Amino acid sequence: MKILLVCNAGMSTSMLVQRMEKAAKDQNLEAEIKAVPFTEAEKMIADWDVILLGPQVRHQLKSLEKKAVGIIPVAVIDMRDYGTMNGENVLKSAIKIIESNK
Repeated sequence: MKILLVCNAGMSTSMLVQRMEKAAKDQNLEAEIKAVPFTEAEKMIADWDVILLGPQVRHQLKSLEKKAVGIIPVAVIDMRDYGTMNGENVLKSAIKIIESNK
C-alpha cells in the first residue's frame, strides 16, 4: 500500500512517517509512506492509494479532492493522532480508507 502524507513544507510529517513505517513493520505490512508539501501532492495523485492531509493544511481538502475524484481517496489526519504522532492510529485510518475505496 502507498500512503502519501501532505503538510505545508513536507517536514512536519517526517516523524509521523517514521512512526507509521514502524507500525507497518510491526504488523508485517508492506507500506510505502512519504511526506510532501501540498504543492507536490497535486502532481502525484495517481501514484498513491490514499492521500492524508496534516491538520495544518485541511483547508486544502476540497481542492485536492477535486483533483483526485475518481482516482484515490483524500482525507485529513485526525488532529489528536497528528499531535501525538500516533503512527499506529494514522496507519489504521489509512488502511480503512483504502479498503473502503476498493
